[in-house]
Amino acid sequence: MASVVSRQFLLVDGDDTLWENNVYFEQAIEAFIDFLAHASMTRAQVRGALDEIERINIGVRGYGSASFTLNLRQTYERLAERELRQEDLDHVLRLGARIAEQPMRLLPDVAETVAYLAGRHDLMLLTKGHPEEQRLKIERSGLERWFTAAEVVHEKSEGTYRAIVQERQLDPARTWMIGNSPRSDINPALKAGLNAVLIPHEHTWGLEKEDVVHADGRLLVLERFADLKAHF
Repeated sequence: MASVVSRQFLLVDGDDTLWENNVYFEQAIEAFIDFLAHASMTRAQVRGALDEIERINIGVRGYGSASFTLNLRQTYERLAERELRQEDLDHVLRLGARIAEQPMRLLPDVAETVAYLAGRHDLMLLTKGHPEEQRLKIERSGLERWFTAAEVVHEKSEGTYRAIVQERQLDPARTWMIGNSPRSDINPALKAGLNAVLIPHEHTWGLEKEDVVHADGRLLVLERFADLKAHF
């Protein structure tokens, strides 16, 4: 794809695009499976049960560490082979609660790249999840000054992107969504007529993975966030 020389509007995802996020959930899940110590279910089967509970509860509980913690507890209550003791339930809850206490870790070259892009294009930070939790991440990242706006949405759907285009009077042909999630960042943006940049992350949440829709040349796939400087 040829380098983009005109001014563009760049929507940028937060979790696992700008900073580490899902790796902390993965660590909690591994610790949960160890603690559950199920006699007959494999680790993959326990994970599958948790994934199903999370999938069902997204519409009710939404995203974020607090919702995840409740999902962990529900999974434990469903799968535990021993008597449900309060101390065990408290331990499960602590596994989830620790996620919010993890340090802010920007991904490699993010700070420098965001500053570079902000000098050439209009940037908007678009993330989803629990509003208070996401706002805290944005503040702790130190990146907000480079964005013209930072918005936390409940879900990233085709309608979300269409609404942003309409509200901000954007030209879809010059608007890009940059993120790691095919389900939330890439496919709905492409369906809304935008361009998209997929930057895969090793620990992208399983429920955010899906096949990327046919894009008619509107999709760019990069290995690293820093690679954006060669295209924008």
